[in-house]
Amino acid sequence: MKFRSLIESSGVLLLAVASVSAQSAPDPKAGAIPRAADRHPDLTGIWSNATRTPFERPAVFAGRPTIPDDEARKWEAKENQRWEEGSTIEGGRPVTIQGGAYNVLFYDNGNEMARIGGQKRTSMVVDPPDGHVPPLAPEARDRPRRRPYVPGDYKTLPNDTRCLVGNTPSVPLVPALYNNNFQIVQSADSILIEVEMVHDARIVHMKGNHVSPNVRQWFGDSIGHWEGDTLVVETTNFNDQTHYRGSTMNLKVTERFTLVSDRAIEYRATMEDSSTWTKPWSIELAFNAVPGPLYEYACHEGNYAMVSILGAK
Repeated sequence: MKFRSLIESSGVLLLAVASVSAQSAPDPKAGAIPRAADRHPDLTGIWSNATRTPFERPAVFAGRPTIPDDEARKWEAKENQRWEEGSTIEGGRPVTIQGGAYNVLFYDNGNEMARIGGQKRTSMVVDPPDGHVPPLAPEARDRPRRRPYVPGDYKTLPNDTRCLVGNTPSVPLVPALYNNNFQIVQSADSILIEVEMVHDARIVHMKGNHVSPNVRQWFGDSIGHWEGDTLVVETTNFNDQTHYRGSTMNLKVTERFTLVSDRAIEYRATMEDSSTWTKPWSIELAFNAVPGPLYEYACHEGNYAMVSILGAK
């Protein structure tokens, strides 16, 4: 389903365009891995990481990183019903705001849990094996995750409210509540990854070296290389404006993209920041091919609340 609608988040009207929700199950018509002229797998295309798999493993699945398909179907049906029940229908349209933000019309979580290696996953976090993000390092426990907002000072508003970057990161590529699509354009020398949310884009430079540590960027500095048929991307040099789950500029993200068919990518990302977590940790996700095009996310277009936001006292 494709739709356009005005949605309200944290007092900001956003013109959001959500496209087709991906299914986690592999496409039965999936074909052979496409290859570029240099014979490496060709990741070019539009993909979705929408999923019903929880970020961390729920207690009901403790000790079970995967579950059989029949059990997964029951969980998926229960989750879909839980979300639908959060929206009251009046006059044929959903009006109750789900979770204090949007009604379910706007969500783009797909309908299924992520399937990786042929099995349904119970959490995106796969390492540590318990499916939970490691504890915070002592120095990070009292560190604010966002700078405090000063009324009337727009510069202290969150980055996503200011439409500078999306409310989900471009590194690593984790799903959000909606707009879970992104486009990859690949060449031999560089790879572009453009995310639907706020059209964030980063360029992966192949076979290069990281820039000086003095050069800090919103999405870091991404350097890639191939290990067999897997694209490995290491990103460092983040600036002090983006903080993935409270991370510092010391964050290093190592991503692995493995094209398993012309319709699916298996994705793994490992986060390292000794100033934030007691040890490195990893997530795994399934990226599924979806029809294009990638629609524009016009964040503040038509936002009549801007006068009040900027003039807040």
